[in-house]
Amino acid sequence: MSVFDAIIGGYPAVAGHRPWPRFVIDSAAWNRAAEGLRDGAFVLVGYWGDADRVHLALAEPTYASGCVLTLPCPDGRFPSLAVTHPPSARLERAIQDLWMLTAQGAADRRSWLDHGRWPTSAERAKADYAFLPVEGEGLHRIPVGPVHAGIIEPGHFRFTASGEAVVRLEARLGYVHKGIEGLMAGAPLAKAARLAGRVSGDSTVAYALAFARAVEVATEAPVPPRAVWLRALMAELERIANHLGDIGAICNDAAFAIMLAHCGVLRERVLRTANTCFGHRLMMDRVIPGGIGVDLADEGAAAIEALIRHIRDRFPELVELYDNTASLQDRTVATGRLQPALAQRFAAGGVIGRASGRAIDVRRHPGYPPYDDLPFQVPVREDGDVNARVWVRIGEVEQSLALLSLILSRLPSGPIAAEVPCPATAVEGLALVEGFRGDVLVWLRLGRDAQVERCHFRDPSWFQWPLLEAVIEGNIVADFPLCNKSFNCSYSGHDL
Repeated sequence: MSVFDAIIGGYPAVAGHRPWPRFVIDSAAWNRAAEGLRDGAFVLVGYWGDADRVHLALAEPTYASGCVLTLPCPDGRFPSLAVTHPPSARLERAIQDLWMLTAQGAADRRSWLDHGRWPTSAERAKADYAFLPVEGEGLHRIPVGPVHAGIIEPGHFRFTASGEAVVRLEARLGYVHKGIEGLMAGAPLAKAARLAGRVSGDSTVAYALAFARAVEVATEAPVPPRAVWLRALMAELERIANHLGDIGAICNDAAFAIMLAHCGVLRERVLRTANTCFGHRLMMDRVIPGGIGVDLADEGAAAIEALIRHIRDRFPELVELYDNTASLQDRTVATGRLQPALAQRFAAGGVIGRASGRAIDVRRHPGYPPYDDLPFQVPVREDGDVNARVWVRIGEVEQSLALLSLILSRLPSGPIAAEVPCPATAVEGLALVEGFRGDVLVWLRLGRDAQVERCHFRDPSWFQWPLLEAVIEGNIVADFPLCNKSFNCSYSGHDL
C-alpha cells in the first residue's frame, strides 16, 4: 500500500507522465496532502505553478517513490500549504509572482521574486518591502547588501541584533531573476538544454543532467552506456571542485586564509583536468538529451588518474591542518547549528541536510544509473554545525575520488549519444539529480514536435535559504559569513 493512497485513491493517473505518476485532484485531496506534509508522512520535493493550475511533487521520506499532484485553479486561487507546512511559503509567493495565482489563507502575501519592476507588478510589489517586525528594548537593525564586497551575486540580509547577538535574520532575494522558465517555453531541445546548463553555473553538469534525464524519461529515449558513465564522471568532477572551493572559503571566513589558498590550488587542478577531458573547465554544454556532446579526450583517463593521485597526496594534509588548528575549530564548532528536526521538515538536501542527520542522496534513492551499479557511502553527521558541514564535504570529496576510479575502471566503449524521438503526443517527465548542493529537480512537458511547452527547475537552495536564517539566530553577527559560506546557497538557481 502506498503512502499516497489516501490522497490519490480514485483519481486516474495522467497519461504520458514519467517516472512518477501525476494525478489531477480536487481541493479536498489537496488539503489531505497538506495534512500529510504537516505530519511528516511524506516530504515536499517541488511546488510550482502553471497557467491555470498548481503542481505539487511529493516523495516518501526515503525518496523510494513519489507522485505529482495537480490542482486546477479556474478562479486563480488555491488553498495554501504554508498554513500547515511553513517550508511551502516562499514557493507560494513565487507562484503568486510568476503565475498570478493566489494561495488562500497564506499569512505572508508579500512579493518574492518581483521587486516592483515588472510590467505586471501590483501595488504589493513596490520597492518599500515590508520586513517582518521585531520588538524589544535595545535592538538595532543592520542592513547588508544586496551589493557585497566580494565577487558574488546580490542578496539583501536584514539583521536584527541585541548587541552582537543576532535576534533575527531575514533575507530578500530575487535580484538575479532572469526568466528562465519563460525562456524555456517554446524552445527546441538544443536551446533548452543550453539554458538548463546556465541556471546555476557552478552546477551546470547537475542541471544539464537533470534536464536531459527529464527529456529522456518523458520520451523513453535510449542513452548509450558510455554516455551514462561519462555523465557520472563529469558530475563527480563538478562535485569535487565545488566542495574543495567551499572548504577553503569557509576557513577563509574564519581568517584562516592558508586553507583557501591550498584548496584553491586543488580546485584549479580539477578544473584544468575537466578542460583536458571535455574541452571546458566547467563542462558546460557537455551533457545533452540523449547522451553527451563530447567524448572523453584521448589523454583524459590519464589526466583524471593523475588528478586522483595528486588530491589523495595533498588533501589529507589539509584535513589534518583543519582538524588540528584550535583557533579555527573555535570558530566552526557549535556555530550555526541546524537542528535535525528542522532539516527534515524543510527537506534540506545535500551537505546541509546530511550534516544534520538527513541521510538523503538521490543518487541512491530514488537513484539513477550508473550509481545503482556503484558502491559508495553517504557521509552523515548529527551535530549540524559549521564544523559538521565541513566534515561532510571532506567525506564527499573522498567518496567522489573513489567513484572517479571506479568509473574509469568500468567505462564502456561505444557511441556517446542517441537521437531523442519526437513524441506522438504531449509527454511529461520529472528527474531528480544529486548536485553538490543537493537534489536538483526538473519537470517538463514536451509537445509533439519535441519543443518544450513548460519546464520548471527547483534548486536545492529553495529549501536551504530559510534554514540559514534559523541557524544564525543566537550567534554573533561576525559568524554570519561562516554560516553563510557553510551553506553556500545559490542565488542564481533560486532566482530563476
